[in-house]
Amino acid sequence: MSSRGLDDPDPDPATTIRRMVDGYQVSQAIHVAATLGIADLLAEASRTSNELAAATGTDPSTLYRLLRALASVKVLHEMDGRRFELAPLGQPLRSDVLDSIAGWAAFIGRPYRWQAWSGLLHSVRTGENAFQHIHGTDVWTYRSARPDESAVFDRAMTSVTRRFNAALLAAYEFGHFRTIVDVGGGNGALLAAVLAAHPHVQGVLFDQPHVVSGAASLLERAGVANRCRSVGGNFFESVPEGADAYVLRAVIHDWDNDASILILTSVKHALTKDGRVLIVERLIAPPNQGHDTKFADLNMLVGTGGRERTREEFAELLELSGLRLQRVVDAGSFSIVEAAAA
Repeated sequence: MSSRGLDDPDPDPATTIRRMVDGYQVSQAIHVAATLGIADLLAEASRTSNELAAATGTDPSTLYRLLRALASVKVLHEMDGRRFELAPLGQPLRSDVLDSIAGWAAFIGRPYRWQAWSGLLHSVRTGENAFQHIHGTDVWTYRSARPDESAVFDRAMTSVTRRFNAALLAAYEFGHFRTIVDVGGGNGALLAAVLAAHPHVQGVLFDQPHVVSGAASLLERAGVANRCRSVGGNFFESVPEGADAYVLRAVIHDWDNDASILILTSVKHALTKDGRVLIVERLIAPPNQGHDTKFADLNMLVGTGGRERTREEFAELLELSGLRLQRVVDAGSFSIVEAAAA
């Protein structure tokens, strides 16, 4: 094996693939730092590892080992005296910045999720959902019975949504609508941003009852609570009727085709005559491109049993649901698949 290390700017193929193989170690180290809030503690000034250990209630010696490892991959910067500061690469781990991924980083290393990924080989061999195979239940039932895990997941979804809100608002004119229903909208981060940008629009946040019950504070902080009502329910059965826009951000990719058709059919039945369905998802890129989405697709395979899709696959799914693809709008890392009643 090559003796060249992580700092080598021009690694050979063996070193490159070894780093990929060992990538889980970096992922877990970042997850632990995010869970402990290290980036927030370093937001204003540098601190020693002992000071950080006291603030986080951790063992000073082992925390130092974690911090120096993160400094070696340029998430942190180590100075003399075991003092650390936040490096530019680590800034998005702060919870108070616009492009924060702190919530996502705290989520991805949770043991139950990690265990599901250990079942990837089972999924590839059988086509079955790894999470169901490992845990004996689906991911939604698992989290609904564990409020602490549900809260971590909701924070992760808010973190992801906040990062992409600006691109979505810049790419699509939501102000054309009178009432927007955010289907599977979590605690309302996307809908709050849309309503804040368009003061004449009314909103309905729709998700499972235990999810929307935690949305009030976010909607109030955004100053849109008076124009948004929260409704709990099951989108396989029905969604609130009468709106002229139904947004589904990162919803359809959670489900296989049969379940997705049920969801979209519920939306189609609730849609006004000239209304629009806006599916906000990543699209699968051509061969040899788009690794983010293609690995997100594996995440769906092991986690929820769903999948990421191509434009053509969305068109077919919509047709089977009584809808028609109108256009696809590029919104940075995501696309907005706009559909109308067929």
